[in-house]
Amino acid sequence: MIPARHAPVIYSLFRIVFGMVFFFFGLQKLFGWFGGPVAPPGSLQQAAGVVETLCGALVMVGLFTRQAAFLASGEMAIAFWYIHVSLIAAGKGLGFPAMLVPHLNGGVDATMLCFAFLYIATRGAGVWSVDAIARGKS
Repeated sequence: MIPARHAPVIYSLFRIVFGMVFFFFGLQKLFGWFGGPVAPPGSLQQAAGVVETLCGALVMVGLFTRQAAFLASGEMAIAFWYIHVSLIAAGKGLGFPAMLVPHLNGGVDATMLCFAFLYIATRGAGVWSVDAIARGKS
């Protein structure tokens, strides 16, 4: 069992890692890094890449964390409902309720990121962050 006194540091690591993963998803869409295709200019994927890169970087360093995490959470909610449920599940011919199962519609990442960022948005940056330094709490 990890002692409760370590919770602030563990939470900061949680925020940093989720921000970094989101940042990498954005770089993948914008620049084709890490084996991903470059999103077409003006596409929904390119807009998602911009949000993921910017919000991921902000969450990772802990700057404007609540706002960036809330936007990231909203983008992932849209990704789940619009892309994974409306397009992918419908394209696979999945009916209700199977279309809502993230493992069947490919929306596992979107679901987990949505709720991780929602948690970060409610909790804030934590101890290892630019926000904490700006408040003089680090």
